[in-house]
Amino acid sequence: MQEAAKIDLFGVDILDAETKDALVALLDTPRRMSAAFVNAHTVNAAVRDGEYASALNAADLLLPDGSGLQLAAKMTGRRFRKNLNGTDLFLPLCQGAAARGLSIYFLGARPGVAEAAAAKAAARTPGLRVAGTADGYFSPEEEDGVIDRINASGADILLVALGVPRQDVWIAKHRARLAPALAMGVGAQFDFWSGQVSRAPLAFRRAGCEWIWRLMLEPRRLFTRYVIGNPLFVARAAKHAALWHLARFDAAAAAKRVIDIAVAGAALIALAPLFLVLSAAIKAESPGPVLFSQTRVGRNGKPFRLYKFRSMYRDAAARQAELTARSDREGICFKAKDDPRITRIGRFLRRGSLDELPQILNVLRGEMSIVGPRPALPKEVEAYPARARRRLAVRPGITGLWQVSGRADIGFDKMIDMDIAYAETRSPVLDLFLIALTFRAVLTGRGAY
Repeated sequence: MQEAAKIDLFGVDILDAETKDALVALLDTPRRMSAAFVNAHTVNAAVRDGEYASALNAADLLLPDGSGLQLAAKMTGRRFRKNLNGTDLFLPLCQGAAARGLSIYFLGARPGVAEAAAAKAAARTPGLRVAGTADGYFSPEEEDGVIDRINASGADILLVALGVPRQDVWIAKHRARLAPALAMGVGAQFDFWSGQVSRAPLAFRRAGCEWIWRLMLEPRRLFTRYVIGNPLFVARAAKHAALWHLARFDAAAAAKRVIDIAVAGAALIALAPLFLVLSAAIKAESPGPVLFSQTRVGRNGKPFRLYKFRSMYRDAAARQAELTARSDREGICFKAKDDPRITRIGRFLRRGSLDELPQILNVLRGEMSIVGPRPALPKEVEAYPARARRRLAVRPGITGLWQVSGRADIGFDKMIDMDIAYAETRSPVLDLFLIALTFRAVLTGRGAY
């Protein structure tokens, strides 16, 4: 089975999956495993309790529970696909178990609550096999008997509702002796599903504020957890995010971005009069917009809209198919010296690479860089061999190794070699050198058509 995607937060890897994939990870793993939920409260508890922190680290699968985890992920520029909180996952888990013929043992909560939760689950899930139930009011001396009864029941899944941190510490301590294939801490789920505690209205849940509802129901018991604990968690999440970003800070990439903004910003101001003159010339020769925009593929395969001065007649796209055979360039990228779709002003623009100037806007938007590989069309990328995709590891550029070395006179394979070489050796010094060489390439016009 393929390894499930995870997001590392607070020193642990947390499952990043839709509900159906989470069920597969929980129920279809061909080995014994333990699972636990991670939320703002559990993170705070793990900081205070080393034994509980060790228990979470020992769990085979950790599930993101609540808006706090989503906030922490967003602080690092990521997001969980699904909030896999225990209350929402409880019924799908029972349904998944029933569909697979697996039985569940319900352990925990006050006397009668586990039995009521099991009865409710069985009523909502036809075919569910309840292996047994037991409350959580047992002493350490009674643990051996509890474990013996669980194992004797033949349960495939053990749901433990002893509260945090006790349930996960208990599972970690006894996992080797517990026979069920899955042992999972479920917090207050038996209380919810037995009707002992009411679930927050849908509006609260959708807003990520279910904790406010619980605080309203049990203010004295939950005041410390939420009123004090939530701000503490946000502070811890911010600290974690700062350290996460610091560990991944790329000084060369930051310097490159500074160069991009400085050069693009200065060029936009200095070239504003030229932009106006070229715009007037384009409009005077042929009807249509001054700027041409087209979907291109950027860094890591992300599409964006690239801008150029229009150098072709308006029907250029419709006529390309009939001209493909006339390409003067080897490989999958079309280029023709005598392309009849190009206007007279367009040939002048292309000769001096002036048609590329509006890409300064793409640079300022962060979609492109001053220096980088040529931005490819989606259909070109679809036809790429695996090796060519390595050029997508960096932002595409207005200029680059290919552009200063002959442009369209260079074949596809050699272009790929140049782009991969740049992606693997890029530096601010190299960028400045290539920017300087660009002026020579523009003046000679080599390979520009």
